[in-house]
Amino acid sequence: MRLKILLPYQIFADVEEVLRLVVHTPDGALGILPHRLDCVTALTPGVLFYETAVLGEIYIAVDEGVLVKCGPEVLVSVARAIAGDDLAQLRGAVEREFQTQYEDERSARAILAKLEAGFVSRIAELHRD
Repeated sequence: MRLKILLPYQIFADVEEVLRLVVHTPDGALGILPHRLDCVTALTPGVLFYETAVLGEIYIAVDEGVLVKCGPEVLVSVARAIAGDDLAQLRGAVEREFQTQYEDERSARAILAKLEAGFVSRIAELHRD
């Protein structure tokens, strides 16, 4: 099989000769082998893993998205993905990514609150005049 993992802004992975693939769906884990029937499914956040004869098992943490299998091609479209050599390393990378994202969101919320407060005070000044 050929596996392509697509992010909104780039192709994260394009791998040929994938022997098997396991993803997480709302209904549980889904294993895909080369001769499986074509399908489309939603993906939940979790660890996707695939295996090739050369690379062995590769683990990728993915956000929610969609998987489409059509013939020998499997397309996975997700918002975010992080690769790791083993599960422990991947867990650390995901925790760092979430911490960074949390801090960015907190900063954005603080800036937005300041903008809203300034806007409200200016509107109040206009009503006084």
